[in-house]
Amino acid sequence: MAETKTRPTGASVEAHIGAVASEAQRQDAETLIALMHKVTGQAPAMWGPSIIGFGTYHYRYASGQQGDAALTGFAFRKNEFAIYISACVEGRERLLSQLGKHKATKGCLYVKRLADVDLKVLEQLVAEAVADLQRRYPAGG
Repeated sequence: MAETKTRPTGASVEAHIGAVASEAQRQDAETLIALMHKVTGQAPAMWGPSIIGFGTYHYRYASGQQGDAALTGFAFRKNEFAIYISACVEGRERLLSQLGKHKATKGCLYVKRLADVDLKVLEQLVAEAVADLQRRYPAGG
């Protein structure tokens, strides 16, 4: 069975953010860190080379595949942030309709600038996603 490639690395979150060219992206990253820390109560940690993750949960699928993943997090992409949240949020579509300018896939939101979204709605989406993962994967998987 394949092992999860994305795991905590111990690399510096600050150094990673500092390597981002845009001052606006660095400021948005600091805002996301504060928001996700508030929701999870966890400090940011690098997961793999590019994901800034918060908290952890252990998953175990019916297939037998299992591993650990961050409860939530984000990564810099070429021209946007990828914000990782569970797709199983109750009322997700309603919240997304109130969020502002974004693209969404099953487990990811793409946002160019935080100024384009309602941060209270984003915080609610993150909080609901974290709560969903903690319900589905209680301590111990």
